[in-house]
Amino acid sequence: MPLLTSHTAGESHGPGLITLIQGLPAGVELDEGFINAELRRRQGGYGRGGRQRIETDRAEFLSGVRQGVTIGSPVAIRIANKDSRLDDPAKTPPVYRPRPGHADLAGSVKWLTTDCRATLERASARETAARTAAGAVARCLLRVFGIEVFGFVRSIHAAAWEGDVPADNWRPLLAARDASEVYCPDERASAGMIEAIRAAKVDKDTVGGLVEAHVFNCPVGLGSCVDWRDKLDARLAFAVMGIQAFKSVEIGLGKQCAERRGSEVHDPIAFDRSREETPALGFVRSRNNAGGLEGGMTNGAPIVVRGAMKPISTLLQGMPSVNLNTKEPERSDYERSDVCAVSAASVVMENVVAFEIAAAMREKFGGDSILEMKQNYDRFLETARMLPLEPPDQSKTIA
Repeated sequence: MPLLTSHTAGESHGPGLITLIQGLPAGVELDEGFINAELRRRQGGYGRGGRQRIETDRAEFLSGVRQGVTIGSPVAIRIANKDSRLDDPAKTPPVYRPRPGHADLAGSVKWLTTDCRATLERASARETAARTAAGAVARCLLRVFGIEVFGFVRSIHAAAWEGDVPADNWRPLLAARDASEVYCPDERASAGMIEAIRAAKVDKDTVGGLVEAHVFNCPVGLGSCVDWRDKLDARLAFAVMGIQAFKSVEIGLGKQCAERRGSEVHDPIAFDRSREETPALGFVRSRNNAGGLEGGMTNGAPIVVRGAMKPISTLLQGMPSVNLNTKEPERSDYERSDVCAVSAASVVMENVVAFEIAAAMREKFGGDSILEMKQNYDRFLETARMLPLEPPDQSKTIA
């Protein structure tokens, strides 16, 4: 069974980041312009720090690609760090005062040192550039199947957008998102978010928020209910919770399911013969509280994933901490950071979600080449539209 996987390496101020992607079929056309545009978007958003004015993230393909097309072997991508100073002790001094909310303290104890530097270099959200690149590559594969992903900022601090994302008319929201400094598709909500970030900056504080991703045109049946590790909602939650500073993940209605009765939660099923040729096979829902996933499998409705990012752990004002050498109380150390990175996080989440969808597609439809994979996909949908393959035996119907 073809498995699509990715691994990353690199530190925040090391020479660069490396992404290794295994399991891509041969023949996928990689849109380098799109991939680099996603890397630029990850660097943007109101409230970002000075590091983003230093770096110019671009994907350099080291293997697995010939003339812009995958050849079936592992794809290695390098993203260079211009701010490479990890081996200069004057520019990356030891950090003995851990920041509350960061990996500093736990990592220092884990690796039996009082210097938080090694921990924070790898725990840094700089690593998300490598995962964004992997997701953007995966989206080049998803294009072949007409699967698209749309991510945006739902809220920052108390400022929120409550609008809907219509599956049949979401592209105007994409244009509005791209016109927003905070990647929110609503002008009024964007203004409120910018004001929340500005106020936090004045107070030498930070703010977090909610980000959301929608996946359109997935076929029915990705994922599985056979083993809990194969449930696609669980895999999506795992991938999103792995993004730095994320503290919760919801699918569809999420925690609001606990506040409603079943008749208000579950999505009624209907059949529209005019939509039988779509990947949803004609099955339609009047609502999408399930977020496109039931029993760990896609059901034909758009997948909806929401993640909560906490405020950045590095505060310009510092916070109460201790010196790990003396155990005496001191203010936490300050590392150059952002006031808010929720906008960037929406780009990261959009792309890690895309990667998990692509991985599920690889498992379902296999193939050594994209041509073979597409043929398997088409054959599956063709067979599914023929159901039932034999007339049901009414004599075996249970009363």
